[in-house]
Amino acid sequence: MTEAGSSKRRFPRAAEVLAALLLLAAAGLLLRVGYRHYMRTMYPMAYTELVEACAAEYGFDPSLVYALIRTESDFDPDACSSADARGLMQMTDETFEWAQRRAGRTDLLSADQLYDPEISIRYGVYALSLMREKYTHIPTLLAAYNAGMGKVGQWLKDPRCSDDGATLKEIPYTETRDYIDKVLDAQEMYRELYDLK
Repeated sequence: MTEAGSSKRRFPRAAEVLAALLLLAAAGLLLRVGYRHYMRTMYPMAYTELVEACAAEYGFDPSLVYALIRTESDFDPDACSSADARGLMQMTDETFEWAQRRAGRTDLLSADQLYDPEISIRYGVYALSLMREKYTHIPTLLAAYNAGMGKVGQWLKDPRCSDDGATLKEIPYTETRDYIDKVLDAQEMYRELYDLK
């Protein structure tokens, strides 16, 4: 076989390898784009103006507020739990009334107003900010949002649950432990998918 014949065979093979590599790279890119698109449908950013305005007003990362809403209601403004928590941020009547009174409202809104996304997000983030006055550690704050401040106060006094009276090392309620994990995992996804804080 001549040297010229042998180089003719080598070039088509190199071209085939290059074409295969380009095809694999394109497939990889499509998979990444598809994965990102799919994950963004699973972790949507709805009510963006409200979320970002309230997060900024009360000093929270928007990613935390999005994660809370996704975990609480999956962005369904008509959500209502078995405990009668309502709206996007799933506030109970008692928490909603407490937040309104702390905001200085004398003409209290009815609990049905929590189905309004603006009311739910505004008072939900405000209630979270009030809880943060007492609980600065984010997992403890989330425990208070889920289980109630009274329950978290009891746990913080229990040496089996807290070493320092400010952070929880153990949470007796499985639901609350799972809730905290879901919110924090969702927050990481929001940060990753949308380059949020």
